[in-house]
Amino acid sequence: MTSSIFGHKYKKFRSLLIEQRQKRAITQTQLAKRLGRPQSFVSKYENGERRIDLIEFLEIAAALEIDPLKFIEELQEGDAS
Repeated sequence: MTSSIFGHKYKKFRSLLIEQRQKRAITQTQLAKRLGRPQSFVSKYENGERRIDLIEFLEIAAALEIDPLKFIEELQEGDAS
């Protein structure tokens, strides 16, 4: 098991988060405001400079109004693990 933020699975995770934000036409600044965080928080996790934990993911999912379980199912699609 890799803990690298540069692993394939984490890259897909970040890509899906970006896709969900863009699909809703929400800017990084708007999302950061919803989260009560600076815009750099969103930028850093989207660019892979910062890893987010489960609680942060749930907060982001709520701010984007996405179902975290469906998101995880999509993340798992196509993976043999």
